[in-house]
Amino acid sequence: MPSDPPSPNTDTLIEIDHVTFGYDASRTILSDISLRFRRGQVTSILGSSGCGKTTLLRLIGGVHAANSGTVRFAGEVVDARDKDKLFRMRRRMGVLFQFGALFTDLSVFDNVAFPLREQTDLSEAMIRDIVLMKLNAVGLRGAASLRISEVSGGMARRIALARAIALDPELIMYDEPFAGLDLISMGVAANLIRTLNDVTGSTSLVISHDVPECMAISDYVVLLANGGRIVAQGTPKELMDSVDLEVRQFVRGEPDGPVKFHYPAPPLAQDFGVSAEAAS
Repeated sequence: MPSDPPSPNTDTLIEIDHVTFGYDASRTILSDISLRFRRGQVTSILGSSGCGKTTLLRLIGGVHAANSGTVRFAGEVVDARDKDKLFRMRRRMGVLFQFGALFTDLSVFDNVAFPLREQTDLSEAMIRDIVLMKLNAVGLRGAASLRISEVSGGMARRIALARAIALDPELIMYDEPFAGLDLISMGVAANLIRTLNDVTGSTSLVISHDVPECMAISDYVVLLANGGRIVAQGTPKELMDSVDLEVRQFVRGEPDGPVKFHYPAPPLAQDFGVSAEAAS
C-alpha cells in the first residue's frame, strides 16, 4: 500500500488542505485534495492531461485562489488577494514554464539576468558573476552571448532553468520539463533537476506525464486522475509495485483499463441502424 504523506511539521514546505477548485461552476478541476510536500525533496505530480496538475502549481503560486480549502507555503497561507505578501512569497519560488517562456529579443545572459535586475539592487558586476555561475550549473556558460534563436530546444529549457534558480529559490516548480525533448536532452534535464535540488537544498515539484524520468529522480510521487482526485501517492517503488488497476495502467502505459480507450458512446447498433448480432 502507498505510504501516507509526511506528517505536518517543520519539514513541510507546502500544505494543500482540503482544496477544491474550478474555473467555473460547471467543472471541478481539483476535488477536496490534501497533500504535503517536504522540504528538500523532489516530488513528482503525475497524471493525464486535464487532471489538474498545472492548476495545482498555479494555486501554490497564488495565480488563482482555491474555491475552498487552504494552500500554505512555509506555514503561511497563500492569499491571491494579498499582493504584497504574494510578491514576497514568489521571491522564494522559481518556476520553469512548460516551453521556457524566454525573451526572444534578449541574449542568453540577459534572460538569466532579468529577475536579478528586476527584483534586486545588485551591481552589474555581481549580477554578471551570478548569471555565469547559474549558466555554468546547467552547462551553458559558454552560450551566454548567444541569441535565443541560436539555441536548441533542449538548451532553451536549460537556460530557463538557470533563470528559474537565479534568485536561489526555496521552491522550484517544473511544469512539463521533459515535453518536446529528445532522449538525450530529457536525460540531461532529469539529471539537472535532481542535482540542483540536492546541491542547493531546494524543494522541487515536477509536473509531468513522463513516468520513467520522474520515477528515476523523485523521492515522492503523487498520481492524479481526471476530476482532480488523488489516485495514489508514495515512493516511486510503491507506485511501481502497486496492484491497483488504475495505478498500474498509468505507470505501465497500458492503452486500456479503468481509464477506457473508448469515449462513452451509444451501442453501434443504435448509431448504424443494424442488429446487435450484426454489430458484434
